[in-house]
Amino acid sequence: MKTIVQELREEKNLTQTELAEKSGLSLRTIQRIEAGNIPKGFTLRTLAQTFEIEPEKLISTKQILKLDRAKLINLSSLMGLILPFGGVIFPLILTNKTDDKINKELGKNIVSVQILLTVSLSFSLIVSPFIQKELLLNFPLFLIPLLSIIAIKLLIVIINGISLNKNNDLHKNLKINYL
Repeated sequence: MKTIVQELREEKNLTQTELAEKSGLSLRTIQRIEAGNIPKGFTLRTLAQTFEIEPEKLISTKQILKLDRAKLINLSSLMGLILPFGGVIFPLILTNKTDDKINKELGKNIVSVQILLTVSLSFSLIVSPFIQKELLLNFPLFLIPLLSIIAIKLLIVIINGISLNKNNDLHKNLKINYL
């Protein structure tokens, strides 16, 4: 299936290299967009100027609707608030059942963040009784990391949800992917 950028490029009888030179973008960027990546930000504006069209016309509604699965994966990570490790298991199942390359990659990033948070919470819950005993505290110290991680999980899900709606991408991606 041809992308809008590929169709416009072919209408103007340009090769990918010629489009890259004319737009000032790299050939690899043009290749990625024609392979199905959605142009964003500077790339989107540059291509729109090159083709002399509105930026919105470069993204089909079909491409935008594809991210509904990523939004569901992001939302399913809230299951970790109800079930132990649910924030990893449910998004992982949804990610593995996804055939779409973009949603699968976004899902892997979401699961990686959830793995990091779950491991952090588990470690802090194991260590907190020992710290509490050592410091002779009467306050249940495990509540601090527990409530902190819950707040962080909620914040991440909300921020990623907003970013998926506005930018068609996650707010932040980890440099290390655990999957």
